[in-house]
Amino acid sequence: MIFVTVGTHEQQFNRLVQCIDELKIKSDIKEDVIIQNGYSTYEPKACECSDFFPYKEMISLVEKARIVITHGGPSSFVMALQVGKVPIVVPRRKEFDEHVNDHQLDFCKAVAESQGNILVVDDIEKLSETIVRYDDIVAAMPAEMKSNNAKFCEELEKIVNSLWGGG
Repeated sequence: MIFVTVGTHEQQFNRLVQCIDELKIKSDIKEDVIIQNGYSTYEPKACECSDFFPYKEMISLVEKARIVITHGGPSSFVMALQVGKVPIVVPRRKEFDEHVNDHQLDFCKAVAESQGNILVVDDIEKLSETIVRYDDIVAAMPAEMKSNNAKFCEELEKIVNSLWGGG
């Protein structure tokens, strides 16, 4: 199963929801897909979806999923990391009216570069390939990149502080 979450931000993320749905329709994705679609207005035709899930259910879905695909909000991708998953992260973009600026893109690229434990897809056209190759990509990652949450959280705090001027 693939679990997709767009978070709770009040702007739509139709680009991701529609892309996933179309990949399922074309059978590029063969397994079940569950989407938490938030305020997106696109209604998936081939995927199970809900606007929001209770927190415990979100954790359960993340644990059960083979692949977790998230927006670029740290709470969402850290949730996947905490249960030992390497998330595919598709940052929300200002140009598509998905957020107020491109901070998710900048932040996720910084995390991917410094930590190496998230897969950032900034070009939606490459999402299908990343999903298809997911197991091989993750298998090729050094073991320390797939775990070590304490170190990750420590480094994430440094990145956040540097971005927000906190030292």
